[in-house]
Amino acid sequence: MFNPKIAFIVTAISFLTLAGCSNGEKSAVETSPDVSPASQTATTSTEQTDQGLLNVVNNTKSAVEAGDFAKAKTEFDKFEDSWKPVEDGIKAKSPENYKAIEESMDKIEGQLKASKPSKEKVLPELQSLEKTITSVEKL
Repeated sequence: MFNPKIAFIVTAISFLTLAGCSNGEKSAVETSPDVSPASQTATTSTEQTDQGLLNVVNNTKSAVEAGDFAKAKTEFDKFEDSWKPVEDGIKAKSPENYKAIEESMDKIEGQLKASKPSKEKVLPELQSLEKTITSVEKL
């Protein structure tokens, strides 16, 4: 038989348990350090992403220097994943650097997709891209 009193008690306990869990989460956020979580995350995220961009460029350069263009293409394909989270911020902060990065990306991708990629064409573009990313970090 269905007992409405028991159903009510079980429901009430469930709601109180859920409410208690929610309050615990809020207090953990409220007791965080003086640095606002958003600014801390943005700074960390930007630094990590810039480092991620440089890692991709360095890994691609290593593969190109070794003459392994298949690996270089695979490595450079990762660039977009690191670029997307920061591109709008870079575009707002430094439109010239944003444009230079976009142009370098296009040139590098085109050269790596060529039937016979050339170290002499790809390496200077990768070095230019690396220099631009590094200059953006300093802004």
